Amino acid sequence: MSGQVIVLAKAPVPGLVKTRLCPPCSPRQAAAVAAAALADTLATVSATAVTRRVLALAGDCPDRPGWVTVAQREGTLGDRLAGAFADTAGPGGPVVLVGMDTPQLTVADLRAALDPLLAPGGPGATLGPAADGGWWALGLRDPRHAEVLADIPTSTARTGADTRAALERRGLTVLRLACLRDVDTAADAHAVAALCRPDSRFAVAVSRHVPTPDSAGPGRVAPQAAGAVGPVPLVPR
Repeated sequence: MSGQVIVLAKAPVPGLVKTRLCPPCSPRQAAAVAAAALADTLATVSATAVTRRVLALAGDCPDRPGWVTVAQREGTLGDRLAGAFADTAGPGGPVVLVGMDTPQLTVADLRAALDPLLAPGGPGATLGPAADGGWWALGLRDPRHAEVLADIPTSTARTGADTRAALERRGLTVLRLACLRDVDTAADAHAVAALCRPDSRFAVAVSRHVPTPDSAGPGRVAPQAAGAVGPVPLVPR
């Protein structure tokens, strides 16, 4: 199946990822959750039949067979999103970009984002809204249209709507995908873990590292908070 999937991600370094999980988590616990979320996302994309898989990474992670890794550009999140599309453009074919904050992602979700772009007469874009107003997936038949992302404010309740509007102003038909919840807070982590397989990396990491409201009160750091600061390895496949 033709087409490309990009995963935009940060290396799971304590203090630099999933900071909104702290508290109740320690920075190292939050990084462990991020590592699990990224590993599950990469595994899902690896299981999806596409021509090319790209990890657009901020930081360092080991290379993965079957993947191309590129460094993210500097700048705002909008700059990095636009740059990920521009820097990984292949010889034609649609592109779908996802992040590492929706570890409940399935092969079916990716196919829903990509297949309409492969169909003759299909939409010019697919957009998966996130429950917080952002988006979890953007697919483009022509990835050059991603340049609009550099001018759209991110991490707002209107980011998804503004992205859709910007693409429609370019004359694109935008197909809406299913709405997914992304992981920012401890409540998000538990809600999303409940949607994953109990033996998934993310669900296991959340059960180990993210206290429930009953086990850690406001401002209280969970057990296992201590530990050396350093990169958290991706959970093995």
